[in-house]
Amino acid sequence: MEAAQLKAGVELFGYSGEMLGDHKLSKRELRFLAKSLREALGDALRVAESRGERLPSCADGEPYEGPDGAPESEKGARE
Repeated sequence: MEAAQLKAGVELFGYSGEMLGDHKLSKRELRFLAKSLREALGDALRVAESRGERLPSCADGEPYEGPDGAPESEKGARE
């Protein structure tokens, strides 16, 4: 579900750039685009919040370090 929401947001983001570059949007099209982008942003924020809740935390507030000593939040970027 998260992957589908994020993929839709990426596609909408690209499409919105094309639409805004056209400079011929009607008010109705612009409202639809703004509504769609707002929904996609809401989905992305829910995904981020959900993923943040799943991150391990330490009692001292410092980032959790995995077995290799790297902060857990950096592992996904390297793998």
